Amino acid sequence: AGIDIGSGEHYVAVPEGRDEQPVRKFGCFTADLEAMADWLEQCGIDTVVMESTGVYWIPTFQILEAHGLQVTLVNARQIANVPGRKTDVSDCQWLQQLHTYGLLRGSFRPADFICVLRSYWRHRDNLIRYAGAHIQHMQKALTEMNIQLHNVISNITGATGMRIIRAIISGERDTKKLARMKDPRVKSSTDTIAKSLQGDYRPEHLFALRQALELYDFYQTQIAACDKELEDYMSRLEPKVDIQANPLPKTKKSSKGSRGNEPNFDLRTHLYRISGVDFTQIDGIDVMTVQTILSETGLDPSPFPSAKHFASWLGLCPNNRITGGRIKSSRTRKVSNRAADAFRLAAQGLTNSKSALGGYYRRMRARLGAPDAITATAHKLARIFYRMWTTGEPFHDPGVDYYEQQYQDRIIRNMKKRAKSMGFVIELKPLPENLVT
Repeated sequence: AGIDIGSGEHYVAVPEGRDEQPVRKFGCFTADLEAMADWLEQCGIDTVVMESTGVYWIPTFQILEAHGLQVTLVNARQIANVPGRKTDVSDCQWLQQLHTYGLLRGSFRPADFICVLRSYWRHRDNLIRYAGAHIQHMQKALTEMNIQLHNVISNITGATGMRIIRAIISGERDTKKLARMKDPRVKSSTDTIAKSLQGDYRPEHLFALRQALELYDFYQTQIAACDKELEDYMSRLEPKVDIQANPLPKTKKSSKGSRGNEPNFDLRTHLYRISGVDFTQIDGIDVMTVQTILSETGLDPSPFPSAKHFASWLGLCPNNRITGGRIKSSRTRKVSNRAADAFRLAAQGLTNSKSALGGYYRRMRARLGAPDAITATAHKLARIFYRMWTTGEPFHDPGVDYYEQQYQDRIIRNMKKRAKSMGFVIELKPLPENLVT
């Protein structure tokens, strides 16, 4: 069967001869979706394809799947470029016809328990973005009062910034007292901070600052509640490794507690327990990145037969467009993929890393520029991730000079091959000490 999903009604087409009316319209209420599933079962339907945008397809997908039907969501781009009239009836019939011929490829959807984990994690990401908007509102109110706090501390929502802002809201105006609230780790002096706090404390700006702070605190409370739900759910997931028999490997990264927007529970241990692999051993990848990737891809790598398939799904590999035997374009596809974004952010974080991947990123950046270097490094990170995912082998950093040495060896091999084609032989000899720079 083929279903054209809409916001208010769905059109369903079954093969001719299965029913007197092979195309039917159903509403979007749950009772209507249940009636749709019953009708499809009466028509002897085993597989269903649907085309949709937004999130309107999710209830239909879940109800049909609960009835034992094999449901597939297809990309609208695969069926959109069809000449002729376009109606909801013709769309669902065209879907059913293409599905009969086996010409439609389903979109990837992880297992149901991963979908639950993904919903929690995406909701948490939304809460963080909402909280970030109110940080900007606080910054705007401070700037309008000419309080240059952001110029003397690195983060106004850190320990020093929040103490000072809360004191201002409480009515404190003595800049010396406010400056003495700074954390000992702040590099700016007390006098500099006091000077930055001299401003025009107008009541309308103080009101905006107070409301922005209250909203920021509210979202922090919601994030903490979401973390509690997330921890409870992850603790119920089936483990792939026994933590007691195979303890979590020691991390080579800094262990100064949670950083940034990391959850307040031991997320790294939970990820290792349910996946059986410590992906944080890869340079540039932290627990937030691993959680984002696994919540989008799931724990089973079988939907991706190889690392090339995985990189293609992420949109991190070249998309060669060949016509007439010539490559017209090899730019990567434009995809909306949270896992790919996580790999790109991890690649960007390797800028100053003293590791093989850090050296690789810097060499690619010098040759291709930062945007293409980020994509190339994200592609390499994805391939390393896939190898660990499928084999369970630990990651070993070959050293900061590894890729540079590979590059030099490749150049020497090419030079020898070219010299040989011209009838010459290149011999490598060390330079005299007085010529070595």
